[in-house]
Amino acid sequence: KVCAFLTSSAVDLVRRGSADSTHVQPLEPLTQLMTDFMARGGTLYACTPCVKARGYTQADFIDGVVISGASVIHERLLTGAASLSF
Repeated sequence: KVCAFLTSSAVDLVRRGSADSTHVQPLEPLTQLMTDFMARGGTLYACTPCVKARGYTQADFIDGVVISGASVIHERLLTGAASLSF
């Protein structure tokens, strides 16, 4: 199981329509990459404080995004999950 925990301005990328114009060659458009990631079982988490600071609600995000605190990542790390941050 793979997940991405989005913080700070990264939560802006998962708002409905915001990634539609993001396309870095030779990759697929960002919207397609996110859709494929979730279709294959990946989970996108949006940091609760980051979401609240911007005044967003669940309705602002693409389907499948989960608003959650950092505890979801901490639990995985405590049980031995690998982590990549950039």
